[in-house]
Order: sequence, then structure tokens, then C-alpha cells
Amino acid sequence: MSRRSVLRGSAGVAGAGLAFGALGTGTAAAADGAGAAAASSPAPARQGHTMVGVPFQRRSTVRVGIIGLGNRGGSMIDLFLALPGVQVRAVCDPVRAKAERAAAKVTAAGQPAPALYANGDDDYENLCRRGDIDLVYVATPWEAHFEMAKSALLHGKHVGVECPIAMRLDELWALVDLSERTRRHCMQLENCVYGRNEMRVLRMAHAGKFGELLHGAGAYNHDLRQLMFDPDYYEGPWRRQWHTRLRGDLYPNHGFGPVANYLDVNRGDRVVSISSFGTPALGLAEYREANMPAGDPSWKESYIGSDRTISMVRTAKGRVIRLEHDVSTPHPYSRINSLGGTKGVFEDYPARIYIEPDHTNHQWGSFARYADWDHWLWKEHSNPPGGHGGMDYLMVYRLIQCMRLGLVPDFDVYDAATWTAPVPLSHTSIRAKGAPLPIPDFTRGEWKKPRAGVDSVKPSS
Repeated sequence: MSRRSVLRGSAGVAGAGLAFGALGTGTAAAADGAGAAAASSPAPARQGHTMVGVPFQRRSTVRVGIIGLGNRGGSMIDLFLALPGVQVRAVCDPVRAKAERAAAKVTAAGQPAPALYANGDDDYENLCRRGDIDLVYVATPWEAHFEMAKSALLHGKHVGVECPIAMRLDELWALVDLSERTRRHCMQLENCVYGRNEMRVLRMAHAGKFGELLHGAGAYNHDLRQLMFDPDYYEGPWRRQWHTRLRGDLYPNHGFGPVANYLDVNRGDRVVSISSFGTPALGLAEYREANMPAGDPSWKESYIGSDRTISMVRTAKGRVIRLEHDVSTPHPYSRINSLGGTKGVFEDYPARIYIEPDHTNHQWGSFARYADWDHWLWKEHSNPPGGHGGMDYLMVYRLIQCMRLGLVPDFDVYDAATWTAPVPLSHTSIRAKGAPLPIPDFTRGEWKKPRAGVDSVKPSS
């Protein structure tokens, strides 16, 4: 997205309700009461039919339109083009040079030149209107995700969106309703659930290796200070400016998604409440003081985003999930990624495990010993291409496989809404000094029915 569109979006949301979606700071205190009330209100009446268990229509070729061709979209197009049965029909970015570079990749892969949509910030609407697209992939700044997903659904397309899928509670409900009404899947393309460790732990958990599951933890603790102040990495200050709007967990999905899968959230259990706490916001201002010249536009910003947020999430079965977020202070990268039960525990970064009867004397064991528990996707693709250790490729591979074979997707709009709900709710809870807030049941009761997810069965064809 262009700087102009980011600023326009920022102005448009300022002053709205917090859990419903306040992103501005001026009316935050007044909005929090309304936000908490909205979070605790009953689920709105269903407008369509559930999307739980709904398969894709089988198709030999998946026709893709890509919106957003910056760092993420510009690299992910390579993975779509690497898969058989995929045609990239259209690409969109307000920066024409980016769209042209993406189009050149398509033709270099031997496909016909895709249609280019680079005429302003709203040209994505024209891409979504096309009749020759099955899947819209969205990789733009966060504030644009909701409107783009909405447009794709209203024009009859399945849509996959980078994290987080939306920034407001009412937007999450709107996407749930739209998916049900249009009969199209709206998916949070969460790559971390396809990590090798995550998928191995998932299979072990479902096989009972950890006993009765009790707790888990996930995080996005990643020092992004240098990147957030680099105008060449993030076009414009859009990501940094979210730290001027919200105090809570801005990016829960990478940590929440895998742990939710371990605990069968929305598939036999559900998350019911969240209580969040945040430290003072000091890290970005200190980095600016040490590294940014006088007169840099960042000096006009006032940061309120907690340097570290810690949220405690409770499930209907009484389990506990700890979520953390910290991109403003120096520390090694970690998603924590832990799971504990009555027979033992796994902890990542570094990966280590202790489960009975395999381990004794209170000494960690090697997780490499459990390679036989790898998911079939990792056994088929032991060295997948692409970024993030191959999880990006496996995510796209599996999505396209489900669409071509007419399978139920590994995750759906209910998972997308659940994994993203901590964004607005953690902000409101922090402002209320850690007060617990209910997490809506986006499934409207369907969570009680066990069903498959990322721990999928290998297709026979």
C-alpha cells in the first residue's frame, strides 16, 4: 500500500471504538467501556450456514489474484508459481513497478502475462471483480486486510490473508458472516502452523504423548526496531505507527495458531477469556533517540504500544494459554511454542522435550529423537523451498492441494477470527488493568464437535 493510502486509513479509523475497533488514541478511554461491552455481548444471529467442514469445489487449476507485492507478496508469488496447477491471473499494487516486477516473474515461469492493477489504492476492487480468479491472496498493510478480504468474498472468491486478518472485533464478525453468506472460505494464512516442530508436536499431542493437555504458550518476540525505522523495508511508517494506536498484542497469530491447534481450539475446546498486561512503551523512543536524525518524521510520533504484552487465555476445558508480544526491545527471536500435559512438556527456542516414560532425572531430552512423528507433509517435502524454513511453501502447497482435490481447508474463518481476536481485546484488557474479557465464540457452538484441522490425513490422490 502507498503512504497516502496508509495515512488515509489511519485518519479514517481514528476515534472508533476500541474492541469494536478504536485505533486512535484521543478517544481510547471513552471507547474501552463500549469495547468491553461489545466483547461480552451475545454472538449475533447467524446470517447464513456454518462453514465448518465445507470443502472447496474440486478444480484442476487454481487461478490466483495477488494483492500487495511488497516484501511478503513479492516473495510469496514465487511459491505460487512453483506449484503445478496454479495460474497467477492478476497482480495488484499501487506502486506500478512492483506490479510489473511480479508480472515479469509470471511470464518467466511460462505463464501468460497477468492483468495488472496499479491505478490507485482502490484498484484491488477491479481485481476482485474478475470472473477468472478462484483465490485472492492479500499481503498488504494490516489496516487494508479487512476491506480487501470483504471485497474478495462479496465477489465470490475464496481469500487468504496475511496476519492479522483484521484489527477490529466487528470486522472479525463481519468476515465470519460474509464467509457464511457467500459460501467462500476466508482464511488466515498462518505459516507457523506448518513449521516442522509445530506439526510434530501437534501429531504427538493428538497421539497422547503429552497425556492430558494442560497449558501452552506462544509468542512473537522479534526485535524489529531497525526494520520499523527503515523506510526501504516497510514502505512508509505503517507498521511502526500501530504502536501509536494500540497498547496490546499487535501480532498474536504466529504464537496463538500453533497452540490453538495443539489444544483443538474450535475442534472440541474453545477459548473463552483473555486477560492482558503490558509494560511501559519505552523501546521505540529510545531507539529513535539513538539512531534517527533530527527532523525525521518519526519524531512526531508518540508511542503507546507496550514493549512487551503478556496475555493469559483460558479455554472452556480450563486449560491456559500464555501469549507474548515484543518487537521493541533487544532479544533473540522466539515464538516460545511450548505445550505441557500430565505426561510432560515441550519447549522451543531451542527445541527440547521431557515426557515420561522416555525421560527421567529431570533432564531435557533431544527433540530430534522424535523425527518419526513428523507430519506427512514434512516427510514428503523434507527440504521445501522458500522462506521461514520451508513453512511458507508447505502452507501454499497444502492450500492449493485442498483446492485442487476438493478438500476441507486445514483452517477456516473461525480460526482466523479466533487467532486475531487478541489484537483488540488485549488492548482493552491492558487499559482496564488486566481485566479479563470474554473471547467471542465465532463458531456459534460448532466448536463442540471434534473435527480435523492441520493434523490432516494424507490424501489418497
